[in-house]
Amino acid sequence: MSSGKGRREAAGPRWTQTWLSGAGAAGADLGRPGERLGLPESGSGAVASYGRRLVALFLDWALSMLVASLLARGLGWDPSERSMWTLVIFGLQAWVLTALLGVTIGKRLCGIRVARLDGRPVGLGWALARTALLLLVLPALFWDRDYRGMHDRASNTIVVNI
Repeated sequence: MSSGKGRREAAGPRWTQTWLSGAGAAGADLGRPGERLGLPESGSGAVASYGRRLVALFLDWALSMLVASLLARGLGWDPSERSMWTLVIFGLQAWVLTALLGVTIGKRLCGIRVARLDGRPVGLGWALARTALLLLVLPALFWDRDYRGMHDRASNTIVVNI
């Protein structure tokens, strides 16, 4: 006569062990970020880390706040106008610099850039779509295993190390 414990082990791990421990415990081999896209594991062209991306975002936002504050002082804007113009300045610099150079000031300081998966320049249209989704905030919060937010997936881009 066997105990219930033996039957449970023979059937495999408990169902909670697969989802509580993540996809790897469930047998899914996700690989490293960028592997399925043919990107190197490290160095130039490798997928940029979350930390560098967040620092770049904060630097870009801080620079936009600085420019808006300087303009507000000269033009007499109230705090709500200054906040709105901070967002506009951030959006414009993200759109134009990403389209033309593939980097914003913050990304350049952090050693990362935006690249199209097909190797072509990002361009004005794709950079506009990417920036519009970035300004909505929510699409940028959902990432895939290659660290691509919905804004990157929609514009066929990825953020990589310089």
